[in-house]
Formats: sequence, structure tokens, C-alpha cells
Amino acid sequence: MSQSIAKGTPKQTVGSEKIWSRDFVLILMSNFFIFLGFQMTLPTIPLFVEKLGGNDQMIGIVVGIFTFSALLLRPYAGHALESKGRRFVYLIGLAIFVVSVGSFGFVNSLLFLFILRVVQGFGWGFSTTASGTIATDLIPAKRRGEGMGYFGLSGNIALAFGPTLGLALTGIISFKLLFLFCALLGMAALLLSSRIQYKQVEKQAVPMKRWDIYEKGALKPSLLLFFITVSFGGIASFLPIYSAQKGIGGIHWYFLLFAIALMVSRTFAGRLYDQRGHQAVFIPGAVLILAAMVLLAWLPNSNVMYTAAIFYGLGFGSVQPALQAWSVKEAPANRRGMANATFFSFFDLGVGIGAIVFGQIAHLFGYSTIYLTAGGSVLISILLYIGILVTKRG
Repeated sequence: MSQSIAKGTPKQTVGSEKIWSRDFVLILMSNFFIFLGFQMTLPTIPLFVEKLGGNDQMIGIVVGIFTFSALLLRPYAGHALESKGRRFVYLIGLAIFVVSVGSFGFVNSLLFLFILRVVQGFGWGFSTTASGTIATDLIPAKRRGEGMGYFGLSGNIALAFGPTLGLALTGIISFKLLFLFCALLGMAALLLSSRIQYKQVEKQAVPMKRWDIYEKGALKPSLLLFFITVSFGGIASFLPIYSAQKGIGGIHWYFLLFAIALMVSRTFAGRLYDQRGHQAVFIPGAVLILAAMVLLAWLPNSNVMYTAAIFYGLGFGSVQPALQAWSVKEAPANRRGMANATFFSFFDLGVGIGAIVFGQIAHLFGYSTIYLTAGGSVLISILLYIGILVTKRG
């Protein structure tokens, strides 16, 4: 039986080149709501840690442990997508996310927050691995770059409003109500995803080998992503505090401009990848990210911060979907789940290591050093990519 109709795989017309379908719209909407709930917590968790008495080092640990717990679950999620089906993995992941985020506001110690962040990471690892795989199933292969761009756009729209909304609400309502609202958004994602129509066929057992924790074909693009997303850990965890320390206001505009630039890049980067390959997308995008890191290390005023937001958004919005499409392209059809698991594992690893290491760097050397270090990581990614191209041509 073809893997394209494996248990839990959304329906798709064979040979169709159509991207937009009922199920694709549902996965986009579900992805939007779960990302909106997540993005609202992104700049507010560090503030909550401060309220509980934590310092920069503790902020880095609390932010970073989330990504590491997601990382641990992704290989199992990849296998479960093939053996238990997309629906099972996605709904379980969303449910865990809802319960954990909704519980944040009821804790009064860093220890319990730490534990709940671990649990949240489990849910995030399951749900995001599943959603990316579901989207991949629904998109025709010849339009995968474009389709993944649209899928990523649903998360980008959430990013346009999430951090700003979260920061605004912290001045109006309590953290408890904020986190309950985020959990409610996750519940909306859960309800929408339950409406996706999956083709039910005979269950097929796919045994998990002991050391089968990654997809080999996805390693190169995933490694490049790792060095890129290290920079993301520094922005998400410390930019609100860094800008406040320098007396620069308007951090909410940074996140809004970043998200708008992401959305703009999605309108052309995916098609460019489909037509000309990753060679036309990666280097320009990575250079823009590198420029953004240099500007943030300098950061004399809000205009420079906004310019960095636009550069980072255009760069990351171009690079991330291209690398994800590349990862899936290099994997066998029955290993798409593992390809997405590998891709997001490296994503998580980069963000987690960035958050934890940058917490130590901020404590010892100051916030500007974070972004110089992040720029060095992006430069490594560029050099590795050039090495991959040279080796391939040789």
C-alpha cells in the first residue's frame, strides 16, 4: 500500500497541483492559533521569570529547557507520525500544550515553572512536527517551496500580533489571565485540527529502531538551520530587556516589523526556491540575518532596531521554508515525518543552546556581546553552505 495513503495522512488528489484545499486551510488556521498562543508567551515568559525572582541566567535556562524537551520528543514524534498517524500525534501534542500553558499562571516558584516548561516542550515537539508533516502531505511536490511558504505565513501572521499583544496585555491583566488566554488559543487550534479529514486505512506498524533518531537526507539543511536559529534564541529571550536597558522604546514595533518582513519574504522566497533551488535563496537570506545581528550589537536607537527587524524578517522568512523544503525533498516518501522531526530538532537545538549560552554571555559580558556571537554563528552557517556547494560540484 502506498505511503501516501498511510493511516492518518490527510486526503489529497493524486497528481493534483492544487495547493489550496479545505484541509490545507484548516491546518493553516490551526497553526495560526497555536503559534499565536506561543508567540504571546515568547517575550512575556522572561518578564514572568523576573517577577518570580529570576536573573538573566535563569531566564536563559527557563527559555532554553523548553526547546530541549521538545528536541527529545521529536524523534519519537517522527516515528509515531508513520505508525500511529498524523491525527493522533497532532491532537495529543496540542492537548499537552494547552494544559501546560494554562497552568503557568498558577505557579509561584521557578522550580514549578521549569517543570511546566518541560511539559510544554513535549507538546510543542509533537504538535509542530505533526503540523509540518501534515502540510507537506497536502502540498504537491512541485509546489512544495511555495506551499511551505504559505504554511509558514500562518505562523508569521501570529508572530505579527502575538508578542505585541502579549506585552500589551501584561500591562492590563495578570500573568494568570494572560496564560489562560494563550491556552484558549491552543484549544481553538485543537478544535480546528480535529476537523481535518484523514483517510482511515488499516493500521501499519512501523517499528522504531533503537538509534533511528534522525533522517539522514535532512541533516545538511538542518545543520545550516541550527547555526541560524542560535541567533533566534538571543532575540526571543533578551531583546526586550536589552532595549529597555539602553532606554530604547518601541520593542513591540520590532516584533511587528519583523513579522511583516517575514510575511513579505514568504510571498516570493518559496516560488524562487521552486524555480531556482536553495542556491538562489540561502546566501542572500543569511547575509540579511548577519547584518541584523551586527545592527543589534550596535543598537544606538530605535530606528536601527527597526531596520534590524526588517533585515532579520526578510532573511529568516527566506531561509527557513527553503531549508525545510530541502529537508523533505532529500527524504524518502515514507520518512517525511522523520525529516520534519530532524529539521525541527535542529531548530530547537539552536534556539535552546542560544538562549542558555546567551544567558551566561549576558551575565558576564553584557547584552551586545550576545548579538556579536550570534552573528558569528550565522557566518558559520554561510561558510558551511559554501562548503556543501563546493563539495557537490567537486
